[in-house]
Parts: sequence; C-alpha cells; structure tokens
Amino acid sequence: MAAFTARFATDEEIAHWDEHVLANPGGGNLLQSEAFIDVKKRHGWAPRYLVLESADVTSVALALEKTFPALGRLWYLIKGPDVGDAAAVVDALEAVKDLVRREKLRVFAVKVEPDIVDDERSRAVLARAGLVKTFNIQPNDSTAVLDVTPDERALLRTLHSRGRNAIRRAEREGVEVVRMPAEEETYRQMFAMMSQVGQGKANVALRSYEYYRRFWQNFVDRGQGRMYFVFEDGAPAVGAFVINYGRKGTYKDGGSVPKRKAYGDSHLVQWTAINDLKAEGIVEYDFCGTPPSDRLKDTTHPHHGLGLFKTSFTKTVIDYLGCWDLPLEPVAYRVWSSIGERVFRQIWWRQHHQPFY
Repeated sequence: MAAFTARFATDEEIAHWDEHVLANPGGGNLLQSEAFIDVKKRHGWAPRYLVLESADVTSVALALEKTFPALGRLWYLIKGPDVGDAAAVVDALEAVKDLVRREKLRVFAVKVEPDIVDDERSRAVLARAGLVKTFNIQPNDSTAVLDVTPDERALLRTLHSRGRNAIRRAEREGVEVVRMPAEEETYRQMFAMMSQVGQGKANVALRSYEYYRRFWQNFVDRGQGRMYFVFEDGAPAVGAFVINYGRKGTYKDGGSVPKRKAYGDSHLVQWTAINDLKAEGIVEYDFCGTPPSDRLKDTTHPHHGLGLFKTSFTKTVIDYLGCWDLPLEPVAYRVWSSIGERVFRQIWWRQHHQPFY
C-alpha cells in the first residue's frame, strides 16, 4: 500500500462529515459521528477532523483533543483510524506525525483504537512501530455481533436456544414493546432504569443525565436513534436505546428494574429493535460490550451477566486490538504515562463525577 498523507478536513467536508465517515473502509463508527462530536465538544474535548489518503484508501478520522499544562496536546483517534489492517494503521500514523510536526501542534501522544481483530501478528506490527498498549476505553472492544442479513424466520433460528426461547415465551405471554417518544419524560425514565442498583453489578460508571440526554437527542434528531420500553404494572420495566449508523446497528444503552414478572422481556426488546433497524438497512447488530472471548465463562468478570444475555443472541464475540498510544514527545509521554494521566483523570472525576474519556 502506498504511503499516506494527512491533512485537516475542509469546511465542506466537515459540513458533510457523516457521509465521509460512512464511506470509510470499515463502514463508519457512530463514535466518529456528527451527533457524538457535538456531545464531546460540550464535555471538554475539541474535535480535529482529519483526512487520511493513500493511492488505495481515503478515510476520515476524528481526533478528540485536550490540552494539558506543561505537556501539550493529546489526540484520541476514537475507534480509528479506519484504514485497513495494522500495517496500514502504522502507515497512516506516520502521516499524522508529519501533520503534527508540519503544523507545530505540540501533540505529545496520539491514542488510537482501530477496529481490527486482535491477534498476535497485528499486536506485533503496532509494537514494532513504537505504539504502547494501554487500557481499553470503549465497552465494545470485546463485543457480540449478530449478522442480521437472513430473513426474520431464518434469523430467529440462528439465535442461541436461550435467546430464541426467551423471545417466543415473551411473545406468547403478551409482552408489548413500545417505541417511545423522544421527550424529557422518556429520557428521565430511561436514566432512572439505568441507575438501578442492579446495574451496579456490572460496574457501570454512569455519566451525567445531561450527557445522556444530549447523546440520545442528537441521534434521534438525525434519524439515527430510538428508544424502546416494556412496561409492567404501568411503569417502565425495561429500556433500550439503539442506534442505526450506516450498515451497523448498536445496542448503546440499556436499563431495567429488578424482580420483574415477565420472562424474556429484555430479549423481546432487542429482537424488536433488530428487526426494525434491519428494515432500515443495517446488516449487523453490535450488542456493545461483553467480556473478552476467553473469559465468557468467568463468573468473576464484572460483565459476566451482560455477556450471558448478549451471547444468547449470537456466539460471535469479537476481540478488537483496543487502545494503543503512539508517543510523539518522549519526555512528556513518560510524565503522562507514569503519573499525569492518572492525576488528570482523578481531577476530572472530582470536578465532574463522570469518566474522563
């Protein structure tokens, strides 16, 4: 593959950002979308819109930027770059380094998390290029993915028997899934379900209500998001917010109340969402987070219960390479990796009571 060049996107490209993201080789990722960028801009991150080009590939990438006293700038290429395999990522990052030097941007490190399946060869390619493996940030760096291209009856037969039986039982018992209006009461009810004590077993660190409300509304406004509830005794019992972004559907947020009467209500919510999004053109559905594939049966893993639920739809669990740092300024990066990142994350948590990234 030919060498890459990197540049900032033009105003015209930024004005049609989603179109360019969805044209990326991997089909785009909702965490690079216009809707998500607007949320992060309101929570301490400045977007940098990058275009990576070679003779074979043109790809856009979102770099979220923060500036830290004495260190400089950190770029977080969230779920990117989307340019192909690990070798192509290395080539693209050389172009990013050149852009940083050319523009005198004082970026001390670039954090990347390309959606490339984890394997020894890919890890070795990144390591040889000087990238440093760090902790994963996004919940779906290991995730269950369902191919939804079969027709509805055939698709139901592909599910694990646990999931298929739960859906059928919920339908027999008259469980009703309701697509909810995009309004304040819906969002408040959803956030309340997400905040239930039972959710804590998964060690989920919730962000503020304002963060979720903005996130949900942004995707709804663009026709890319929708909320589903199941009610029990007149009150919300299960909720899910799902996204259709290009060819991919994603189960982004979920919540429920404990000790519900209906069996299979959560499964029927997902089944309803999958078929609705399939009618709008998705070809795969991401359940957005499981334990790594080699720990699915590990009952001590904090996401064990979530994994059981999600793998009742599909046995396909994908482990991606996760998060890697490319140091550009060695001294600043050593300070960052040894103490700086930990300190700034703690300060952010004390000030905002929500995750740094």
